[in-house]
Amino acid sequence: MKYAIAIDIGGTNTRVALVDEKLNIIDRQQFSTDSSNPEITLCAISDIIKSYDYDIAGAGMSCPGPLDLINNQILTPPNLNGKWHNLFVAKELSKMAGIPVYLNNDANLAGLAEAVAGEGRDYRFVQFLTVSTGLGAGFVIDKQIYLGAHGYANEVANCIMMQDGPSHGSIIPGGIEAISSGTAITTRALNAGLNIKHPGDVNDLAKSGNKIASSIMYDAKNYLANFIAFIYAFADPEIVILGGSVALKIDGFVDDVEKLVKTKVYDNMKPYIRVRKSTLNEDSGLIGAAYLAFSKA
Repeated sequence: MKYAIAIDIGGTNTRVALVDEKLNIIDRQQFSTDSSNPEITLCAISDIIKSYDYDIAGAGMSCPGPLDLINNQILTPPNLNGKWHNLFVAKELSKMAGIPVYLNNDANLAGLAEAVAGEGRDYRFVQFLTVSTGLGAGFVIDKQIYLGAHGYANEVANCIMMQDGPSHGSIIPGGIEAISSGTAITTRALNAGLNIKHPGDVNDLAKSGNKIASSIMYDAKNYLANFIAFIYAFADPEIVILGGSVALKIDGFVDDVEKLVKTKVYDNMKPYIRVRKSTLNEDSGLIGAAYLAFSKA
């Protein structure tokens, strides 16, 4: 049996997993990412890979964006600094570890996992959206990630949904991430003077009748539904899968979004609207990374 290495490099921690051909995680290790010196982190990953006495087909790897997925290059992520910027990270790790390495972003890989092992496994056209701290997306066709002409397909955070709308960080005012993500929900609530710590608190206030919280939660769901209706209009997926903490932990969020989407499409499309909650856990990115490596072998 062959095995693949799945790697998730984050701004804080790096995860490395050994995965078999049935996409079972056999072993996993985690350590702190050196956010300024990639050589330290890549050497640690390489050492872990070399410690496995298995037939390794290759490695799939996710890194914080933005990424150049055509050339397997990290660009200028805000939470990785110094020599990480503009690093051909897949090429560097491949030289160190002696195996092929394939780079992609976490949302694409989570979408790939959903398409091969999750709610999308019985469908050809699978759209994934992660609604968490940020808002990311991945579109998978016939178990392959759709990258577009330049590798930037589904970089959706800055898609403007509300003219002169809210903003945070580097998100353009009115971008979908600034309305529907967990950060958006908490930022808007705090700016409105609500005493909350996370999106679940805002949802609890909304359910108790707080009008400000209700408006913020409705915006998050409604504008996300608008966005998903656009996706159905131009890409016609068979299923849209929502992952991330907001979608998974806020009771009724996904069902409410699906109901709203059905009010925003042509009648003949309504039977095909299928918005579902992810059934994979936090390992979806690792599973997708492993499958990517197997698919390239």
